Amino acid sequence: MSDKSLQQAVLDELEWEPSVNAAHIGVTAKDGVVTLSGDVKSYAEKWAAERATRRVYGVKGVAEEINVRYPFDKVDDTDIAQNAVQALSLDVEVPTNKVTVKVEGGWV
Repeated sequence: MSDKSLQQAVLDELEWEPSVNAAHIGVTAKDGVVTLSGDVKSYAEKWAAERATRRVYGVKGVAEEINVRYPFDKVDDTDIAQNAVQALSLDVEVPTNKVTVKVEGGWV
């Protein structure tokens, strides 16, 4: 199968995969190795694109360069910490003043 045919077969498979927005994924092929690039909205979509690509006859390998870009605005660590403290204060099973919250780089 030629590189161009393989590229088109992968593009077609991505179009048929309901959990993938193929318009946001670029596909190149060389000697049976397919490179996926672009931005998707979730890790699930990223994995679905890779799985769909591997289903195509002639794919020998996948170079996956897809970035996950969440569709919401970035929230700073202070807002995240305040929300976590509020959530803990509303939970009756969490003892008052026994749990502290630390947020760094968006991770609690």
